[in-house]
Amino acid sequence: MRGRRMLVVCFAFAAGAITGVLAARERRARKHDELRTDLDRRRERGEAPGAVRLSVVVPAYNEERIGHAVHRLREGLLKFSEEGGLEIVVVDDGSHDGTADLAEAAGADVVIRQPVNRGKGSAVRAGMLAARGRTIAFTDADLSYSPDQIGNLLQEVEDGWDVVVGSRRHTDAVELVREGRLREIGSRGINILTKFVLLGEHHDTQCGLKAFRSDVARLIFRHSHVDGFAFDVEVFHLVERYKLSLREVPVRVENQSRSTVHVARDAARLVRDLFRIRSWDLQGVYELDPSEQRLPEASRSDPAGESRRGAAQ
Repeated sequence: MRGRRMLVVCFAFAAGAITGVLAARERRARKHDELRTDLDRRRERGEAPGAVRLSVVVPAYNEERIGHAVHRLREGLLKFSEEGGLEIVVVDDGSHDGTADLAEAAGADVVIRQPVNRGKGSAVRAGMLAARGRTIAFTDADLSYSPDQIGNLLQEVEDGWDVVVGSRRHTDAVELVREGRLREIGSRGINILTKFVLLGEHHDTQCGLKAFRSDVARLIFRHSHVDGFAFDVEVFHLVERYKLSLREVPVRVENQSRSTVHVARDAARLVRDLFRIRSWDLQGVYELDPSEQRLPEASRSDPAGESRRGAAQ
């Protein structure tokens, strides 16, 4: 008799657990559908605030070729300098080799010097909050993404998207130089791990080319906390949480052999920060204060079900 009761209890427990899992999956599916509706629709918010048309933020750590990068950006974005204004912001993340001096000598409009090396996320945050552009983009100091591609993201932002991100996994993306096998595996592994934090199907969270409306950039980076490479995932999380629109675009990649990224070490730190993002979210760290300045009210310009986000491999 006791054995039969235990069997009944076990079956009841299993049935309850299965029901709970199915209910959780259904809730997640509903949230995912609602999220895709928010992400995939442009907003007509009017012109973003800012003194110049475009700011480009370049985080740099011991980048001896930062002068070359500033010159290439200036030349490649000359059109936007003449049509609305261009600002180049270099953030020296505690370098030891004169990176900041080289950036100033090359003509960067703003050079921010961080006294110690805190990480890419910290450097990008400092630059994004200091930039004066109506659209603010950031790109890697090695210019793996040619400057002309920043113009493509700028156009998408000006067309009404809150956030525009490059995607190396887009079906139309091009790799002129293939990245190392270890880095490729690591990048794909990171995208799998981000499902722990993100609801949306984002194909490439770690691409180093992203652009934002200025007011959206300030909303996101005022509330970001991650200093390391997981800051990209935190950005996507805040886009989802604040119900912003997001557009993925293909990029043309020139992967540089020289890099300040150490795959194994940074992967461990990224996993740690993913858990932090999840924990902060549950603790309400990302909640907006009711007194905060809100984004301009937006009308949704794309019809239901019409998505402009690219397919990915």
